[in-house]
Amino acid sequence: MRYLDDIDTVTPLSRIGLGTWQFGSREWGYGDTYDEGEADRIVARAVELGISVIDTAEAYGYGRSERIVGAAIAAHGLRDRVYVATKIFPILPVAPVVENRGRASAGRLGVETIDLYQVHQPNPVIRDSQTMPGMRRLVEDGVVRDVGVSNYSLERWKEAEHQLGTRVLSNQVEFSLAHIAPLDELVPYAAATGRVVIAWSPLGQGFLSGRYDAENRPTNRVRAINPLFLPASFASAAGLVGSLREIAGNHGVTMSQAALAWLLHQPHVIAIPGASSVEQLEKNAAAADVELADDEVAELTTQARRFRPPARTDAIKAMVARRFGR
Repeated sequence: MRYLDDIDTVTPLSRIGLGTWQFGSREWGYGDTYDEGEADRIVARAVELGISVIDTAEAYGYGRSERIVGAAIAAHGLRDRVYVATKIFPILPVAPVVENRGRASAGRLGVETIDLYQVHQPNPVIRDSQTMPGMRRLVEDGVVRDVGVSNYSLERWKEAEHQLGTRVLSNQVEFSLAHIAPLDELVPYAAATGRVVIAWSPLGQGFLSGRYDAENRPTNRVRAINPLFLPASFASAAGLVGSLREIAGNHGVTMSQAALAWLLHQPHVIAIPGASSVEQLEKNAAAADVELADDEVAELTTQARRFRPPARTDAIKAMVARRFGR
């Protein structure tokens, strides 16, 4: 496993983390058997493989993901080996609410201190001048160690840091070969300032895995509204998918592993793929050992910039049409 060695945190930050949206969240369709057994095994095996960053949120399964993560950490005695990240549900994130929710998340996780507490979404009405004082109080009280944001523009990330009065360590954003926008501003800023970009959906919810095409599309609720899985998206991505498949083949790895290796080539980036099984987790972790050549990275970047997925509204219309026949 590789780590961000130049970031000052209580636990070294693994370049591959574990995303746990799927823990306790019914929309993924994994069911109780997964929550009550496989999720525990995934957390334990992740740490065994050197993964330290485990990311959850109170919105995932209405707190159930936090409880599953916390129970696994406690059951296997992993607290000193993990960097636990969670997020506040971004409805009414004013200072007193931030404090209450932060303490509630710590309770569900079963930890005294949340290593990274993030604002899940920028609130369009409530500014960070109202949110960050609550974060600051949680840090002062020892409930939170580091503060982060999620889905923030660069301008708002800087403003959040100004309002907090100290570093906002990370910005968790959608980032992959299928969604390359953070490469332009967020990644250079993180590299220049000692901050971190955390890439959620680093495999485009499986779009970059090669498992799906226009004739074989996923059916669960999360992916059903993702425009990446529309036929027009597969057509637009032909160049990207072709290059990714060829480069993966040259290295003897899967397309998913090559896609993660491209992300890890970028400075100060952590990828947090989810995992439906221990086997998938192990394959994700192994991507940290894949070293792409500079020309391969350049080729994938060029193809990613040419990719133009449809709008999300198109995906929602297509889902409605499939369900109701219109």
